[in-house]
Amino acid sequence: MLTTKPRGTNDILPSKIEKWHFIEQTIQELCALYLYQEIRTPIFEHTELFLRGVGKTTDIVDKEMYTFLDKGERSLSLRPEGTAAVVRAYIENKMQANPQPTKLYYLGPMFRYSRPAAGRYRQFHQFGVEVFGSQEPAMDADVIAFCMNIFKKLGLKNLALHINSVGCEKCRPVHKEKLISYLEKNFAELCTTCQERFATNPLRIFDCKNEHCQELIENAPTITQCLCEECDNHLQQVEKYLRAIGLEYILDEHLVRGLDYYTKTAFEIIVEGIGAGSSIGGGGRYDRLVEECGGTDTPGIGFAIGLERVILALEEQNISIPSKKTSKVFVINMGDEQAEIAFLLLAKLRAAGIVADKDFLARSFKNQMKYANKHEFTYVIIIGETEIETGNVPIKNMITGTQTIVAIIDVVEYLTRLEGE
Repeated sequence: MLTTKPRGTNDILPSKIEKWHFIEQTIQELCALYLYQEIRTPIFEHTELFLRGVGKTTDIVDKEMYTFLDKGERSLSLRPEGTAAVVRAYIENKMQANPQPTKLYYLGPMFRYSRPAAGRYRQFHQFGVEVFGSQEPAMDADVIAFCMNIFKKLGLKNLALHINSVGCEKCRPVHKEKLISYLEKNFAELCTTCQERFATNPLRIFDCKNEHCQELIENAPTITQCLCEECDNHLQQVEKYLRAIGLEYILDEHLVRGLDYYTKTAFEIIVEGIGAGSSIGGGGRYDRLVEECGGTDTPGIGFAIGLERVILALEEQNISIPSKKTSKVFVINMGDEQAEIAFLLLAKLRAAGIVADKDFLARSFKNQMKYANKHEFTYVIIIGETEIETGNVPIKNMITGTQTIVAIIDVVEYLTRLEGE
């Protein structure tokens, strides 16, 4: 239907956009503080990038991507997440030649064909950061702290940081073998999705939300118990740095990430009351991803935050967004004869950086005043025949009800001075 938005999408109306601006501005200010630079990648990429970068066994690639053939019969996909595209841009633009580490952030829409739920849409907005070139545990801790600081800066409470290690190519096969051995006897009781994961990526069974599956894996061997010496040391060092800055965390041995590219550190931030697992953001290390996508051996780490879920959390916790208290000026002309002068004054006000507007519907004086009051204009300037003759105009303060007579040629200076007080 032409007048109905597609399922899983959302209109962000003018009445709601202030929240988005507040979140985006807060994020961008923190990115500047942490020396992250913005990168903007295409909304669609070659499908092969996500097959290699995200992983063929993930639900995202297997079930949720919007994939299509273009007129050249090339398979393209709307980006379902941001990391793979940033990795591609890092490789293609030879950013590895720059001084390392390279610290990037992105902000924009992503697309997944999943079941819509509270805070979860098929077109959703994601903020993420990616750091290339450092394999130091301190970098992991710094990225985790950055993610937590965003939520704290926004005013969110009751946050729980969960961390874990998902190992590497040396210790994951050891865990996979033990996990398969453990689950084989209960295979028939696993949900259909977990039965599929059993053959492809059994580690992701820990990510299942099915209550019975969670009961079955309660005592299953975890990757944390099977870590090689390198991964175990890395995790301990990350924990040490988090403790050093007083950042509380939970070592969650059942924590895994839904994408195949993660290695070593994985983390998730939980906040109650937003549904769908209550995860508000998370990420981890991906030391093999750049190489798997065709680049040189380059370590990496990052995280992503869904902005719709952030807004849901802010609303759930009744956190109000600081409102901008900018004065607004409405110019009223009493008749057609004064319209040109009102239009010229409007242009001068805007040129001086003053938020201003006028009537463009030929309303009566009474209805123009009603409009100005309804839309909460701070000042109203009235221009009629008398004002043209005398060269003076009344400026009414709509908050206090007081009125001041000011020469037309001095109106901009007068209002600019009021704004500065």
